[in-house]
Amino acid sequence: MTRLSVNVNKVALLRNSRPLDIPDLVRAAELAIDAGAHGITVHPRPDARHIRPQDVYSLHTLVRARGVEFNIEGNPFQSMLELVRAVKPDQCTLVPDDPDASTSDHGWDLETNSGRLRPVIAELKSLGVRVSLFMDAVDWAMADARATGADRVELYTEPYACAFGSPQQAQVLARYATAARSAQREGLGVNAGHDLNRNNLPLFLRAVPGVLEVSIGHALIADALEFGMKKTVALYLDAVSGRGGE
Repeated sequence: MTRLSVNVNKVALLRNSRPLDIPDLVRAAELAIDAGAHGITVHPRPDARHIRPQDVYSLHTLVRARGVEFNIEGNPFQSMLELVRAVKPDQCTLVPDDPDASTSDHGWDLETNSGRLRPVIAELKSLGVRVSLFMDAVDWAMADARATGADRVELYTEPYACAFGSPQQAQVLARYATAARSAQREGLGVNAGHDLNRNNLPLFLRAVPGVLEVSIGHALIADALEFGMKKTVALYLDAVSGRGGE
């Protein structure tokens, strides 16, 4: 079954709006794990607008104690690598976001960036960290992704989320399925993430073969405002398994 990693960035963003430790980020992650989440994801940025360095250390302690995976996302050419070297998460997802970007909005251009990514990936793998590259759903780019030494790709799914329920849905889904198969032929594992939610997730996982992990934050935390964290994670696990969604 596809594994669910809960991104807790938005919990940290709410906390940082006041000089208090409310909501408690570690407690939120703990509730997600209690409900069956397979992992916790964070995406620290240089301005620490949500995840702070101390959060990474605190969450690392939690996930190690609870036996779930820890995924750190971010741009390796900013400050993220210092944290990755310190805690050695299970997975590091390399994302080409700009420092002032509100959110990730594109995958890697490997024609431009593969040369400087290779030594970073080699270092991370030497630390025992699995490496995933955030990629657009472009089938011909998967051979280039494999050539960097990465273990997986994470397909950037906002274009699918935007097409969900529209006449373009089938065409866009077919592009993701083709990209996933291309990655798998190259020996890469396939993850997916960005704007996936309870409604669009089951169809995506039925259409796109062999997705190992989805990382979900914004929609899941929004749903938790209505249902609570434990119930929401259960609903997303149902969606991952094909029992939920519309």
